[in-house]
Amino acid sequence: MEAAAFKNVGGTYTFAKTNPITDDYVISKTVLGLGINGKVVQCNNKKTGQLFALKVLQDSIKARREVELHWRVSNFKHIVCIVDVYQNTYVGKKCLLVVMECMQGGELFQRIQDRQNHPFTEREAAQIMQEICSAVRYLHSLDIAHRDLKPENLLYTDPDENAILKLTDFGFAKEVMVHDKLVTPCYTPYYVAPEVLGPEKYDKSCDLWSLGVIMYILLCGFPPFYSNHGQPISPGMKRRIRTGQFDFPNPEWSEVSTDAKELIRGMLCVDPSNRLDIQQVMSNKWIARYTEVPETPLYTGQMLKEGEETWPEVQEEMTRSLATMRVDCPVHIKDLKNSNNALLDKRKKKKGIGGWLWGNGTN
Repeated sequence: MEAAAFKNVGGTYTFAKTNPITDDYVISKTVLGLGINGKVVQCNNKKTGQLFALKVLQDSIKARREVELHWRVSNFKHIVCIVDVYQNTYVGKKCLLVVMECMQGGELFQRIQDRQNHPFTEREAAQIMQEICSAVRYLHSLDIAHRDLKPENLLYTDPDENAILKLTDFGFAKEVMVHDKLVTPCYTPYYVAPEVLGPEKYDKSCDLWSLGVIMYILLCGFPPFYSNHGQPISPGMKRRIRTGQFDFPNPEWSEVSTDAKELIRGMLCVDPSNRLDIQQVMSNKWIARYTEVPETPLYTGQMLKEGEETWPEVQEEMTRSLATMRVDCPVHIKDLKNSNNALLDKRKKKKGIGGWLWGNGTN
């Protein structure tokens, strides 16, 4: 392939470096994570010793699109910054080597779960949503849809209390031209918008659906849509997504403000033409005036700890789905009584077998 060049916001181009990356960085074997299209390892700048994250992508049109879109937006405060891009041969293959800032503060929900000194509050949830939404607004202002907004892609710069939350992994991002619609059925089931589940076309509004799901989890510690059978996605779960069937069960939601619930309803609207857009979300008083949101203690930390054993399984299911669920596949459904879903079992014990969010769900 020809030399890799990436378009900047101003319309100029930056070319990938072609000298060996080992001239400038020491690459470790420490794996920091796995993105959609490649693994991320730790590396250090030879001159300064500074720690960075290195994403290894096999050179392809898809990889170049990911790097270009991420490069174009990486100077925004709440988006992980790309420092260098190299076009090298790595392990015998032509690769793009993307050096990024190393996010050492961990994932969003792990940070909330690990908190010890004081409870997570609704005001803090509002501030977090304001930060995430500001990143999405920036993307959408450049006609870029992220298409894979989920908690695992939201990382903190460092462990400090004042660390910055940033969005990463642009493997499914796409530039959306005027009147263009996204038609590729790529999604993570727990955060997927209803129109993505069928043949209908969809656009940037699917990011708003995912924001609604993230906000829901922030305020209670569990997702609004869940497969009761331990499967990545089930017909019953898809039906609930399609019909927008979710509720705000007590006690987790009893003290959460009406403003927050109404905002979630606006983002989890089944009809994308009626769903809030990012400007409407950012101008909503719960987001725009987050410092005035009540400091109500939430159940989020407690619920995340209760589901601590199953949360990694949920993440694993979603990651596996990214690789296998490019189209809607039939899923074998277990009988509810034989389900080995630990999170469901806990809810059964607390509220009975009638479905932990739906009151009557058996699939």
